[in-house]
Amino acid sequence: MKTLPIYQVDAFSNDVFGGNPAAVMPLEEWLPDDTMQKLALENNLSETAFLVALPDDTEEDFHIRWFTPGIEVPLCGHATLASAWVLFNKLGWEKNQILLQSKSGPLGVKQTDDGWLELDFPNLAFEECPTPNLILDALDGAPETSFFVPSDTNYMVILKDEAAVKAAQPDIRKLKQLGSLGVILTAPGSDCDFVSRYFAPGGGIDEDPVTGSIHSVLVPYWAEKLGKNHLLANQVSARGGVLRCELKGDRVAIAGQAAFYMEGSVHLR
Repeated sequence: MKTLPIYQVDAFSNDVFGGNPAAVMPLEEWLPDDTMQKLALENNLSETAFLVALPDDTEEDFHIRWFTPGIEVPLCGHATLASAWVLFNKLGWEKNQILLQSKSGPLGVKQTDDGWLELDFPNLAFEECPTPNLILDALDGAPETSFFVPSDTNYMVILKDEAAVKAAQPDIRKLKQLGSLGVILTAPGSDCDFVSRYFAPGGGIDEDPVTGSIHSVLVPYWAEKLGKNHLLANQVSARGGVLRCELKGDRVAIAGQAAFYMEGSVHLR
């Protein structure tokens, strides 16, 4: 019998039951990919993060991987933030910053002076394209053009205002037929710089409550549109979450809070 620690943290929220819940499983060594995928399915959260410490002579401190209930994904913000919270608060990490090795290159997380956790993420490229017919059919009011993100196969759709983003009820079955990871909806915010929602049926997630990784695209887009590099964002899902963001050239800083929910043990035969 193998016993593994597991933690659950609500990321991008300062209260439990808000933000986006993530499971965090620190490992001494990697499990088989099939086992990690089964664990993520059993956890039934939008992401489970797995961490393995790296040797002292490696530039990064840990290797991190993320699994939805259906697939491994190349980048995940909320489960990275949750992992950092666990390392800082449960596993005795004493430095102010954590460096991570990932499928999307080196990532960082640091504690800010006011207690938030700030992700250092890549600035992801995107390209304008005709909106796919499946999105036009699935989403009332979708514009004729949108943006495609090659690195993670998301589409970004710009709606007219915050009310339109909140009211959107896309047909998830049609979005799943896209063959891509998901669809980001975004618009200018009424009490913040921009709002968003994220639907990822390609990863087994109908709607993700708060998604750090999509801000690697949203921040560069809105920074150019609004002519400012410091941005306040709100993901307006049912659970919701607030993100403080900054465009830093080819990097994007994404800061949020985290609320601890539970810890326990997983027993594998």
